[in-house]
Amino acid sequence: MKLTIIGTGYVGLVTGTCFAEVGHKVVCVDNNEKKVQMLRAGGIPIYEPGLEEMVKKNVAAGRLSFTSSTKEGVEKSDVIFIAVPTPPQPDGSVDLSFIETVARDIASAMTSYKIIVDKSTVPVKTGDKVAETIKRYCKAKVEFDVISNPEFLREGFAVEDLMKPDRVVIGVRSQRPVQAMKDVYTPFNAPIIVTDINSAELIKHAANSFLALKISYINAVANICEASGANVEEVATGMGMDIRIGRRFLHAGLAFGASCFPKDLSAFIKISETLGYDFALLKEVVQINADQMDRFLGKIRDTLWVLKDKKIGVLGLAFKQNTDDVRMSPAIELCQRLIKEGASLRVYDPKAMEKAKEVLKNATYVDDMNAIADGCDAVVIATEWPEFKKLDLDRARKALTHPIMFDGRNLFDPREMEAMGWIYKSVGR
Repeated sequence: MKLTIIGTGYVGLVTGTCFAEVGHKVVCVDNNEKKVQMLRAGGIPIYEPGLEEMVKKNVAAGRLSFTSSTKEGVEKSDVIFIAVPTPPQPDGSVDLSFIETVARDIASAMTSYKIIVDKSTVPVKTGDKVAETIKRYCKAKVEFDVISNPEFLREGFAVEDLMKPDRVVIGVRSQRPVQAMKDVYTPFNAPIIVTDINSAELIKHAANSFLALKISYINAVANICEASGANVEEVATGMGMDIRIGRRFLHAGLAFGASCFPKDLSAFIKISETLGYDFALLKEVVQINADQMDRFLGKIRDTLWVLKDKKIGVLGLAFKQNTDDVRMSPAIELCQRLIKEGASLRVYDPKAMEKAKEVLKNATYVDDMNAIADGCDAVVIATEWPEFKKLDLDRARKALTHPIMFDGRNLFDPREMEAMGWIYKSVGR
């Protein structure tokens, strides 16, 4: 099929590339001409495992192309996916200005029937507004359908998630666009759920909020484990073996972050308020997550006492492993708060240092994780990169003024660390 993706961020670029990989003809649109030129030249603006090779392969095959012209994208395709940012506003609501602008641009360029797909995460009833906007600004007065097709991609595993989805959700007002959307997704061999458009829009917020709830729940349990001498890893394993619960997202740690969970939680709370319901449960999820950062900082203060003039090595800046995304990263927040209290930092991340430099300026960036402890008073693990498990612990212990580690991701075994002579503080153990 002929498809257009408007927006080449984490969602749009992965979606367009994977569509091309299964044989569709895809045009990716972005209003940033420099980004378009980079993509045409084989550069990738984000790090996502497997993506760069797949982009180059499909560009070379002629199935994937890039343009800064929305008009060109609309003219060349039957189905147009909107995958632009929906950033949070100070009150927790969602900024839909990018969606509105794209809807107007699509409307101006339409001269025949098109299917317009909301791929961005948007509040329920956004589809109504997109349809109204297109109807208002479409001079040709042609027919169209607006549908919802939420994404469920995990950064760091996005290519895998799109190539092997556990479900595809399509929200529609009529049956006319259903077969075309099934044709788009048939190569992926995934269950396709067809709903009304409002239900589809709610599914994404409900799903992400539930996953955030699981993380906050196990973090709260971790606090009980610390107070009682239990081990949260063993508790989570025992819980997770119950098929009604499952082990995924039951990993205690520093906190959750990124552009999805915090934003979607706040948006769902605000959406609920707008619809007349106080979603108090989700407000508590947000509070537990904030408290988790405070508790972890408290451990650092309790052990190091005064943070002013302390030198601390921090491993991890991305919000999670396998990505260079530092948006709303707990690791970045932790660094900023340590600096605010007077500490000086040495920091390292396998992929995210260049992007981190834009938001974390008062830190020393090192190129080797094994040099992170040099001259420091303590080491902090803030992101769960697997390679951090290979840290040269003997070298780090000898390089520190005192062998102190604060492990916000529970990468090491407490008994083994203590046997090696470390003062080791983790989460819930």
